[in-house]
Amino acid sequence: MKVVTILGARPQFIKAAAVSRIFSEQKNVKEIIVHTGQHFDFNMSELFFNELDIPRPDHILETGGLSHGAMTGRMLQEIEQILFSERPHCVLVYGDTNSTLAGALAAAKLNINLAHVEAGLRSFNRKMPEEVNRILTDHLADMLFTPTDSANRNLVREGISPNTIHLVGDVMYDACIYYKSRAKEPIWFRDLKFQDREFVLATVHRAENTDDGSRLSAIFKGLAESGRQVIMPLHPRTRKSINSFGLHLQSNIHLAPPVSFLEMQWLEQKCALIATDSGGVQKEAYFNRKPCITLRDETEWVELVEIGANMIVGTENNRISAAISNGFNFDNSKLLFGAGNAAELIVDRIAKII
Repeated sequence: MKVVTILGARPQFIKAAAVSRIFSEQKNVKEIIVHTGQHFDFNMSELFFNELDIPRPDHILETGGLSHGAMTGRMLQEIEQILFSERPHCVLVYGDTNSTLAGALAAAKLNINLAHVEAGLRSFNRKMPEEVNRILTDHLADMLFTPTDSANRNLVREGISPNTIHLVGDVMYDACIYYKSRAKEPIWFRDLKFQDREFVLATVHRAENTDDGSRLSAIFKGLAESGRQVIMPLHPRTRKSINSFGLHLQSNIHLAPPVSFLEMQWLEQKCALIATDSGGVQKEAYFNRKPCITLRDETEWVELVEIGANMIVGTENNRISAAISNGFNFDNSKLLFGAGNAAELIVDRIAKII
């Protein structure tokens, strides 16, 4: 059996690390990896392949830095040619990026079996490009691998056949368990001389925040007003926006270069609280037993809000500073995202169905 896996962004590299490892253990499976180039910065891409022992991509496209439409169109065109050449039995896509949608469209138009990992998530905000990507991909997919019960319910409500939906858990949980002992301290962290739980870890990268000067300014104001020391590894888009909007940051906000997955795991283990607009980091906070405040107006991970592990604060500076200053605890004993064997279940289901 030949499987073509489409990757292009940090969260997908981490998920693929879990699933590709299981594929490599199967004698009758050949995985072909296509890297779309959506994240072209070394620290956002190449470093993850090296650090997580992901097989080298068989095909590397150069589609980064384009608009959503141009990027998706270029990916679709080039992925289609690869699928013509490789003739796989299945195309595997992850999450909700432009790479995901392009891979899904290419597979569907060529009548190739399509598997979607992390299916069924919904923010119910159509202004998010990710929401559009995930909805379209789910309705094209032949196999939908869901991380939670709520994801299953979303798909059934949209009329998708339950026979195509497979609740397997979250492959990010698999990865966090597997790589936990390999977490490593960033070199630059030593210069800060912080102790465990003395700092807040923050990430901001979504276009709805980085492309809006008032929202981005409010986020930094809220972080500053919390009075806590804040470490923020910078996404390239965020750094560009800080400069273009001329934002001046307070001294308690420490900007850092992009970090690898293992470095991010270390920071998540050592911090007191996480503030983020990333869906993946919201889950990583829970896996590392840390409270999380979400710098958005909604989240796909409603289970985390329901158990009190995640607090949605939007981008109002007063709400951000209050949530950080007050802090909160939650019940971290529940297994919301499977048993840490999602990758094994996915590979097994694909093999049986194909």
